[in-house]
Amino acid sequence: MRGSENTTTWAPALLGALLAAVCVAPMPTVDAAPFPWKPPPVNSCGEIGFDPLARLPDPAQPPPPLLPPRIDIPVPIPRITPVPVPDPPQDNTRIVPDPLPVNPCDNPCPDIRDSPQPQNPNGARTPTPDEPVGEPTGSNTGSASGAVTGSGSGIPIDLPRIEFQPDIEPIPIPVPGEPGERSRPAPPLALQPSEPGPRANPVAAPGVQDVRLVGQVTGRGSENRTDMRWQIDGTDLGLMWETTPGEVAVVFGDTFGDGWSVGGAGADDQDWRSNVIGFSTDRDLSDGLTLETFAQDSPCHAAEILASRKIKNWETTTIPTSGFAIGDRQYLSYMSVNRWSRIPGMWWTNYGGLAYSDDHGRTWHKDPHAKWENFFGLGRFQVAAMVPHGDHVYMFGTPNGRIGVIGLARVPTDEVLNKSAYQYWVDGDWVPAAENDATPLVFGIAGELSVHFDQETDRWRMVYLDPARGAIVLRSAASPQGAWSDAVPLIDTADYPKSYGGFIHPWSTSDDLYFMLSEWDSYNVYLMHARLKPRS
Repeated sequence: MRGSENTTTWAPALLGALLAAVCVAPMPTVDAAPFPWKPPPVNSCGEIGFDPLARLPDPAQPPPPLLPPRIDIPVPIPRITPVPVPDPPQDNTRIVPDPLPVNPCDNPCPDIRDSPQPQNPNGARTPTPDEPVGEPTGSNTGSASGAVTGSGSGIPIDLPRIEFQPDIEPIPIPVPGEPGERSRPAPPLALQPSEPGPRANPVAAPGVQDVRLVGQVTGRGSENRTDMRWQIDGTDLGLMWETTPGEVAVVFGDTFGDGWSVGGAGADDQDWRSNVIGFSTDRDLSDGLTLETFAQDSPCHAAEILASRKIKNWETTTIPTSGFAIGDRQYLSYMSVNRWSRIPGMWWTNYGGLAYSDDHGRTWHKDPHAKWENFFGLGRFQVAAMVPHGDHVYMFGTPNGRIGVIGLARVPTDEVLNKSAYQYWVDGDWVPAAENDATPLVFGIAGELSVHFDQETDRWRMVYLDPARGAIVLRSAASPQGAWSDAVPLIDTADYPKSYGGFIHPWSTSDDLYFMLSEWDSYNVYLMHARLKPRS
């Protein structure tokens, strides 16, 4: 069988890549060092933003404690959780929002959220006149804490308090629920014949002159003021595509509102939405990306566009992975996340799927038949990046998590929602019904793919996180199936700690590559600019 032959050709390389990712931690380059300290960025309204660079600590502040004040030890507690099935219908409540204030620093919804308190340059809130200034309230002592002296240092060290925290582990049990959303009929079987798909000649690796941080796109302190305008305090991803000429959609992942604080993703009670969509017509990206509006379900509140059950071990969340337009219809690829792992960069999906919108991206419908199931965790197209080109839409895919290889599929543009019409690139041929036999496009592992076809150079570009290398990298090719060039680093994760993403702006040019970067600790999104060297 072709599948068996193909497996034997690339399985050793895949195994080696996986072992390298699991056993070898990415190491910073020899000359990597923290950047000099500087005050946090401030937007034009005087609000303090977040700096994703690795910087030395503020010399005017006391040194951070050697140990955290508290160490939480999770204690798993099983809990039977009834889950009504089928899924309830998507809430597609939408409003036409009022125009934003003429003065961008005015509060657009004072009845919903108070204006921000002023902050000092170090990012801490300035006390109000009637608020005492002094030592912080609250006790950091506990049964396991106490002051001890470091060996020979004479410096007292507070031992952290050890606390056992209940960690609910749901055991989902399906139960009959209300009727769900009415489903469209399954499309007819449309297996395409096998066709040759030879690789194009190799191209030179793209040259990168420099990469700079343009600005913060989301969260407090951003010029977009997404916290005040759309209740987006913390979010990530920011994948983009052109919806119509002159407009770009920007889709974010798990999003949190009022009550969220810096330090990764938020909690259920912090206005959690699995995803939101904004729109931009900003052509001049040199000074940042302006977001003009979001799909909203109430004033100053970005709507969740793809619902999730928000039940661990069933469907924790629903994360978009790419978007594109064909005619008047918009498409989103997404992954249904079963649960996150305690291992950074790992998660388990239920399936990768497609959703579509016929009202310019305001409301969306998950197609019940366009799904790539993740049987036994082996699905190869769980995290997809899809790009229309010519008569086909090309789907670049990886398994769940960030330690999988990149596969490729294609489908005629008029059959996007018909899974049976997809062909997979296997050893130089386009083969139907062979998703788990897809030949890896490049050696190595990848996370959060973004792919773009550059009309000026007639070249394909691919940006992704290479966790084994500790970098977000760029490759180029003359055809979707390659041969792809060597990877060129754009971002070193030693410089931008816990960064991920790298979603290409569709209006990037042959000389200027703009892309979105996410950073875990600040849990917000930044626009980056890479200046590319002209092709020789």
